[in-house]
Amino acid sequence: MSLFAVLGFLTIAFGGQALLSLTATPPEPDALLATAAAEASPVEKLRMCRKGEKNTAIKTCVVDGDTLWLRGTDYRMKDYDTPETQTDICGGGSEVALGRRAGARFLELLNSNHWTIETFGVDRTGRRVLATIRIAGRDVGDILIAEHLARRWPDGREFWCS
Repeated sequence: MSLFAVLGFLTIAFGGQALLSLTATPPEPDALLATAAAEASPVEKLRMCRKGEKNTAIKTCVVDGDTLWLRGTDYRMKDYDTPETQTDICGGGSEVALGRRAGARFLELLNSNHWTIETFGVDRTGRRVLATIRIAGRDVGDILIAEHLARRWPDGREFWCS
């Protein structure tokens, strides 16, 4: 059984080096250093996943404006939604174009800032981990919503639909 399964809380901080902290309560400073030493590794710049690319145990890339694969874990941002990039569910080509802009902005924000990710269990499909990514304490979703690249989830209007 993994430490994550036992504790149920995960925070990963990025910015130069990565620190993976798997604790439910703040550990003693020496324990944190030991955990950091055991779990820390450099993180390369993120990239956009290619169309049709499959997730693997070591895959790290931005899928779209609200989904990140990080070392094989599929993270779905929990409080916002962006237009689809693979299908034009309701807005045609303009939806896909806006979705690509949202994904590019999400990637830019992650690659140009120190950020943390907090998890909240799995989504209703049971396949993706619900998460919030924060930059300087601000939810990335709030940034994308303010820039008109996303909507609040689940109650925001899909403004990109025609």
